[in-house]
Amino acid sequence: MGRKVNSSLTNTHPYFRRYAIAMKSRVTAIWNLLSSRLLYKLVILFTSVIILVVTSLTVISYQMIRKESVKNSIDSTANNLLLVNRNLQDYMEGIAQYSLPQLQYDDLIHAIVNEKEEYASRMYLENYLRRLYFGRSDLNAISLYMVKEKKYYSVSRESYNIASRSGYDSEIVNQPWYTHVLQQADNQYFQSLALTPVEPNDSIQQDSFMAYHRVLRSIASRQPQAILTFYVNPSARDTILQDTSIHEGEHLIFTDANHIPFYVDDPAFYQSMVASGLITQLQNQTSDPLTSTIDHERYMVMYNQSKPNQWTLMKPILYSQIYEVANTTRNLSYLIGAGFLLIAFALVTILANEITRPLGHLSKQMNRFSSGEFEIEATVKGQDEIAHLTRHFNDMVRNTNELINERYRMKLVEQNAILKALEAELNPHFLYNALQAISTKALRSGRLDIADMVDNLAQTLRYCIGGKDIVMASEELKHIERYLSLQKARFGSRLQMTVDWDDSLLQLPIPKLSIQSLVENSIKHAVEQVSEPVMITITAHLTHQDVLITVRDNGPGISPERLQQVLSSFEQTFIEREGSHIGLQNLHTRLQILYGEQAGLLIQSNHTGTELSMYIPQGGKSYV
Repeated sequence: MGRKVNSSLTNTHPYFRRYAIAMKSRVTAIWNLLSSRLLYKLVILFTSVIILVVTSLTVISYQMIRKESVKNSIDSTANNLLLVNRNLQDYMEGIAQYSLPQLQYDDLIHAIVNEKEEYASRMYLENYLRRLYFGRSDLNAISLYMVKEKKYYSVSRESYNIASRSGYDSEIVNQPWYTHVLQQADNQYFQSLALTPVEPNDSIQQDSFMAYHRVLRSIASRQPQAILTFYVNPSARDTILQDTSIHEGEHLIFTDANHIPFYVDDPAFYQSMVASGLITQLQNQTSDPLTSTIDHERYMVMYNQSKPNQWTLMKPILYSQIYEVANTTRNLSYLIGAGFLLIAFALVTILANEITRPLGHLSKQMNRFSSGEFEIEATVKGQDEIAHLTRHFNDMVRNTNELINERYRMKLVEQNAILKALEAELNPHFLYNALQAISTKALRSGRLDIADMVDNLAQTLRYCIGGKDIVMASEELKHIERYLSLQKARFGSRLQMTVDWDDSLLQLPIPKLSIQSLVENSIKHAVEQVSEPVMITITAHLTHQDVLITVRDNGPGISPERLQQVLSSFEQTFIEREGSHIGLQNLHTRLQILYGEQAGLLIQSNHTGTELSMYIPQGGKSYV
């Protein structure tokens, strides 16, 4: 049944079939590459074991450190929140205790009731508020609102002075806090000003983080007579909260029993907490930490609730911050593991290479043998299977070498014959030009220097028919000097020459008549083509890899079509050659026969002249 489904899918979706075939081909190619050498197989085996061990240990240690980081974070944060929340509760209780008139309660109620008729009662209330204000340094202002009269007394700091004010305000009864405080069974109400909008000109509320309201009732009737209000600045609160350090990725929130915030370090983050429903979850939770996603980040929320007022101190902590030590340790472990892997890889490679080196040496010798080196022989070490295989390889090399030696010698004879044939082509061509120059000179002037020309011609002929194929550069230069003296008889002052030859290259072995072929090309394509004087410059110097011999002229140059024909002729066989540029063809062939494929001619030409360069590899092998 399974086979039918697979066949149907393959036929229905040819793209997946092509993709599967392509993936299979890539995997096969990679596997073939890795399995091409025994060394690779050993390295992959040992490296895989090391990677598996290092990765396993790193993952295990990472998980353990993560758990330990969470546990330590929970323990340390819980203890810290417990102590800080207790201090905050004590601070709140201290404010509530400070608001009680203590032994002066009857006098205070009497002054409130008789304030309208008695001047002494009014002074008593003002002095009482001043004593309260100066009794604590964390109060921005104190006010006393008389319920029946709708009148208030207040003490506050204004421009570095303590100001006492009184007046009537019928709007206070419409404030939400007024209704809340009258409904409280304990006659007190803590009003948060942290996120409560205040009037722009109300500097007291702007500088306060909360307002504490205390209802003063008549002992006899229990009717509310006045409301005492403290506006508390955040100095003492901030001092207490300093004991809870807030790092990057952490927040701190302080709320009352109804989860109204009295302090938030980031109001926008608190709104995100409310939107996520985290505040609602706290109503049904114990002291266990919560995990919540806030602003697309995972947080662990630690909190502490005090009794009996249920003050709550919360500290959300990013899990990524908790895991920072674990992540750092993991990355360090990977780094150490990578270093250990590199060291182990080097050691494994060295060890595996010692095992596979004999095979690699034998393989290298086989490659050299297959490329045409028939006199190599592999070193035999030991008595194992590889040594046995190496001995048989050496026997095969010796037998093969004996079989090809005869053929190789025949090839050398054939190459020497080609060289002789090339030289034979050059000599008649040169002789024709030399005799023509002598005849022209004799007919035009009848001068007696014909004897010198004949002498130069004799020496030149003797040089050309000499038995050596390779001559020293100094000999070739002397020949060029005699050759050009004959050509000057023909062209006169139109033919000029300079030689810039490195002295260290005067004993350089070069093919006989090689420079003459280059000079003859300049005479033919430059001197013969113009009536103005032509300068032929012969230079020789060493490059990084070659000896470069150059013949340059300032003639009209060779046309691009003609130059392409000459360069193309270099690729023709000896039998196919014909045309007027056979001298350059022959020289190019001689150079490659004598010195290999790296040697040869390079021709560059434009309207300013032609440059012919002869490359001879340094240390090149030749049949001298």
